[in-house]
Amino acid sequence: MAPVERYDSAVASRQLESRPGRTPVLRKVGAGLILLAVAALAIQFVIHLIIGVIIVCAVIVAAVAVLWALRTIL
Repeated sequence: MAPVERYDSAVASRQLESRPGRTPVLRKVGAGLILLAVAALAIQFVIHLIIGVIIVCAVIVAAVAVLWALRTIL
C-alpha cells in the first residue's frame, strides 16, 4: 500500500504546482474583448431581425392598402 500512496501524493503535488494561481491579465482582457464582440454581434442581429420584421409588415400593410384603394375606386 505504501508505494501507491507515495505515487498519489507525488501526482497530486505535481498537479497543484502546474496550475497557475491566477489567470493572467492579458487572458482576462482578451476574454472580455471576445465577450464584448459577441454581445455586439448578437445585439446587431436582433436589431436587424426586428427591422426586417417591421419592413415586411410595412410592405404587407401597403399592399393591403393599395388593394383596398383599388377596390374602393373601381
